[in-house]
Amino acid sequence: MSLLLSKLVSSIIQIILFSLIPFIWWIVTARKECSFYEWVGLKKIGGKDNKPVLWICGISIVFMLISVFMLYVLRNVESATTDFDGLGAGAIPAILIYAILNTAFPEEVLFRGFILKRLSNRFGFTVGNTVQAAIFGIMHGILFFSVVGALKAILIILFTATIGWFMGYTNEKKAEGSILPSWCIHSIANVFSGICSAFALF
Repeated sequence: MSLLLSKLVSSIIQIILFSLIPFIWWIVTARKECSFYEWVGLKKIGGKDNKPVLWICGISIVFMLISVFMLYVLRNVESATTDFDGLGAGAIPAILIYAILNTAFPEEVLFRGFILKRLSNRFGFTVGNTVQAAIFGIMHGILFFSVVGALKAILIILFTATIGWFMGYTNEKKAEGSILPSWCIHSIANVFSGICSAFALF
């Protein structure tokens, strides 16, 4: 129960921290134009037919397959899912909080909801998406440089940056600017990683 409570508190802190700069930016620049939720893409998924759903499923599957390799590479390294190591099914509620609210939601608001949209408005989608993906990848990989060495850290950067790029593409080009697809993809990947740790699959 303490792990679940810890993840809940951590989630609230993460959401506040990651949303603070976007929220202030919205107040200063766009408060009179639209709601904060719409501004960052917290809105209904747009797009024709089932294309957003197909993209979510496809990217999630690819993300999980590559994650298997990355989890194997990092199997003896402390990571965000280390808290769940060997806890089995009892860790699932905490894993869901961690995956959906502690990491995926705040990161999607910041990277795909704020950085991507603001840079795209100024420099175009290609630049905006590439820059947000690069920052996303670097943020995930830089923490591992001193632990796993440069080569593995670069692999982490490239992997997360590539997924970040595809999540940005899915949101903007397939879902009419909604960040719900990338939130789903990100959450699924983190649930998968958490479950792998909880059941000691690697």
